[in-house]
Amino acid sequence: MDNRYRRDHEMAYYSDDNIIQEQLVTKKAIREYNTVMPFEPVKGLECLDRAGIIHGENVYFEPPFHCEYGKHITLGENFYSNAGCVMLDVARIRIGNNVMFGPNVSIYTAGHPLHPDSRNSGYEYGIPVTIGNNVWIGGCCVILPGVTIGDNAVIGAGSVVTKDIPANVCAAGNPCRVIREIMEADGPYYYKDRKFDEEVWEKIK
Repeated sequence: MDNRYRRDHEMAYYSDDNIIQEQLVTKKAIREYNTVMPFEPVKGLECLDRAGIIHGENVYFEPPFHCEYGKHITLGENFYSNAGCVMLDVARIRIGNNVMFGPNVSIYTAGHPLHPDSRNSGYEYGIPVTIGNNVWIGGCCVILPGVTIGDNAVIGAGSVVTKDIPANVCAAGNPCRVIREIMEADGPYYYKDRKFDEEVWEKIK
């Protein structure tokens, strides 16, 4: 088995010259994206396409953005990431519709063996990450390999997500854990106990 096959089937693999060359093509496209955005959005979108990122309409990364392969990333409609997003997409990263990232969000599908002898061999692995629809990931969050985050979840800033997070909850911490469910009664509030004014709430309802 070659290393691309091993990588794409969640097996231990080694970053040989073929894999490095594959990364360089993507990194060149992403470097250009970071140069032209936000001032040349058409060219920026072309860079994302050239990197192989699969995406819906209305997708935006505030520069700088970094990924390894691009083609392992699938984004739904209305995706927004603030500055400093890192996607180590050795394995698949699947993100649903209406997802927002704060600044400096990192998704790591990549990992290395625990034992130093195994780790020093140069072998690594990638395990997919999945994020559902209508999810908000707060600034400086880290999402680790194999994690699934359910629809409508909110992940508090600074969290390290080591395990799956269910739908319709607010979760935070290191390691990230469920704080509470998101309720229908939360709708009229935009921050803690502060309510939307009537003009805005009428548009939202």
